Formats: sequence, C-alpha cells, structure tokens
Amino acid sequence: MKLGIVGLGRMGGNIARRLMDAGHECTVFDTSDKAREALQQDGAESADSLQALVEGLPAPRSIWLMLPAGDITETTISQLSDMLEPGDTLIEGGNAFFKDDVRRARELRQKDLHYVDVGVSGGVWGRERGYCLMIGGEKEIVEGLDPIFATLAPGAGDIDKTPGREAERFDPRAEVGYLHCGPVGSGHFVKMVHNGIEYGMMQAYAEGFDILKNRNLETLPEDERYDLDLADIAELWRRGSVISSWLLDLTSIALSEDHDLEQYTGKVNDSGEGRWTIEAAIEEAVPASVLTSALFTRFRSRSDNTYGEKLLSAMRQQFGGHVETPMSPTK
Repeated sequence: MKLGIVGLGRMGGNIARRLMDAGHECTVFDTSDKAREALQQDGAESADSLQALVEGLPAPRSIWLMLPAGDITETTISQLSDMLEPGDTLIEGGNAFFKDDVRRARELRQKDLHYVDVGVSGGVWGRERGYCLMIGGEKEIVEGLDPIFATLAPGAGDIDKTPGREAERFDPRAEVGYLHCGPVGSGHFVKMVHNGIEYGMMQAYAEGFDILKNRNLETLPEDERYDLDLADIAELWRRGSVISSWLLDLTSIALSEDHDLEQYTGKVNDSGEGRWTIEAAIEEAVPASVLTSALFTRFRSRSDNTYGEKLLSAMRQQFGGHVETPMSPTK
C-alpha cells in the first residue's frame, strides 16, 4: 500500500521505515528538512508541504499522523481536512485523548472523510520489534488498512499461544499484536489505560530497586546491610522470575550502562495518558489507587528525587527515548 505519514520523530520515522522494509510505499512530511531528508535517503518520497503530500498520494488517500497531542495535531487535521477528498482517511497515531477522537471523527464525517485512531506501543524499538496497535474506527475502513497494521505489528513471535483461545469468538489479530478494539476513540482509550498501567508497573520496579539500593545504609545493623549489585539482580529477575517483563529488560539495560544512574535527575514527566486514565476511573467510579499513586509520585518527583525516580527516568528513556526536560506545572 501507499501511505502518507506526517511527523517523523522518534516513532513516526521508524513507522515509515518498518513499512518500507516490508515493501510498502511512503510519502512523508515533517517541518524539519533534516527529518524529511533522512527518510528520503531510506527510500521514502519526501513532500515539502501538506498540500504536496496530499497531491502525491492516490485516491482514496490514507494519511497517518504521528504528532504530539494538542494544538499541532488539531491544526494539522484542520488543514488536511480542507485538502482531502471524500473517501480519504486520516489515521491518528499519537497519544490523543479519546474524546478528541470522537469529536474529530464527527467533524470529518461532515466532509465524508474517515478517521481512525491508533494507540501505538513500541517506542524507539518499534522498527525492530514491531508495534502493539490498539485501533478504533469503522470496521470497513480498518479492514482496508489491515496490510499496514499487519506489517507494523510484531507478529506472534515465540510467545506460546494462550490455552483456550481456539474458540472462534476470539480475534486472531490480537495474537500477532494488533486489534480493532471498536468504534472511533476505542483504540486510544485502550492505549490510555495501557499507559496508566505502565505507570503503576514502572513505579513498582522503581520502589523495589530503591529498597534494594538503600539496604547498605549505615543506620541499619551492620550484619543486616547488603551491598547489592542492582544490575545483576535486574538480569537475574529477567530469567524465570514471575515479575519478568520488557520493562525489566529495559531496566537491566539502564543499570548495566549506568549503575548509579548519575545521568538522571529523577524528575519524571507525564505525557497525559496517566491523568486521562484517572479521569476515566473517576467517571466510572472505579477505584484505581495504584495508578493514582504512581501518577502523583511523578508530580512529587519534580521537587524531591530518589534513586527510584532516577530509575523511572531511565526506563522512560530506554523504551521511548524520553529525555529529561525542564518541567512546567501542566506537564
């Protein structure tokens, strides 16, 4: 298939590369000349404007947006909606708020344009590992984009099939790493909760390793102090432990590179999904004490940092390429 891609950052660029590696054609646009040139060297057709991108795609067009949530995404969708033709599709792959998806789809429908929301998990490792995709939109439109989703997904790999999934009621796409979750907004809703859970898992690892780190304090009885090698423990737990996970894999990498995490301040950002997950929990009257605590700990980390919070920063950099930046009260 031929796909337009707008936004060639950490994930957008590698999404294009993974598609092209499998034989798909990509026409790409980014406000950065350097980003466009890099993708062009890798085989993409580069457009120097949104209008040129639209003109370079055959109808019906499909354009994937991989931009930061907020004004830039809203502006780009508005501009493209005036350039596209009835039957074209916009795919929003950033970390959008699901209620924004519902509104956008309603507005685009008035112009006979389709809208698909895709929650994407995979971070900077996605070109190699593939991306877990959570998709919302009209059934017919999503199925028409299946070759794109199937290529981006990681595939079944060597993960054993879950017992009992032989029944026809289960969607086989979930077993290879992508799923049509439901109507517009459902993809980003599932990804939002995914990221809320991620906050809690990361917080649990961070607190656990902080306890291990501090077992050598002079305030403890001398015969109860342990100078533990955290990199070795992370590596140990990766192998056969019930708490093994990809996050633990990334923790092991971070500790092997920098045991004391000296390159991190421990000020941990949040990108919105954690807050939205808590808002949804409040709307549904669902108790979410672990996820709420993990979010609030990130807020507190911006004024007082622990080793555990440095580890949170390290994990974020490992899976998403997130570099610590100065914080604002709303970020």
